[in-house]
Amino acid sequence: MGWGLPTWLGGSAGPAQPESARPKSTDGGFVAPDRNAREICYESRDIFFECLDKNNILDAIKEDEKARKVCSKEVADYERDCARSWIKYFKEKRVMEYNRDRTLQRIQQDDAKMAAKAKADRKGGSWFG
Repeated sequence: MGWGLPTWLGGSAGPAQPESARPKSTDGGFVAPDRNAREICYESRDIFFECLDKNNILDAIKEDEKARKVCSKEVADYERDCARSWIKYFKEKRVMEYNRDRTLQRIQQDDAKMAAKAKADRKGGSWFG
């Protein structure tokens, strides 16, 4: 698989260019994307994640083959518009946030059960005796 230069860094949607072709700053690091480039990346990411949601795919890293099959255009746009390190980061973050949200829901449900039990145990009496 080739990773082309993202369009936001002057690349084209055509044949992939090596990562070393990306513009570098005076200190040798890659030039950070500007606000417009970030917005383009975020939009492509959101469209890709919507496709994953429609196809019940949570982890696009573990289910990469399936994701590429059912969301081929969205994957191509996402990989074209975002830096490689961002692509992996956003995929991992998606799974982490899903797990975090499920854990918070479970904690809230457990708290509600404990509060109901405590209320039943005191039989409507005061908390202070």
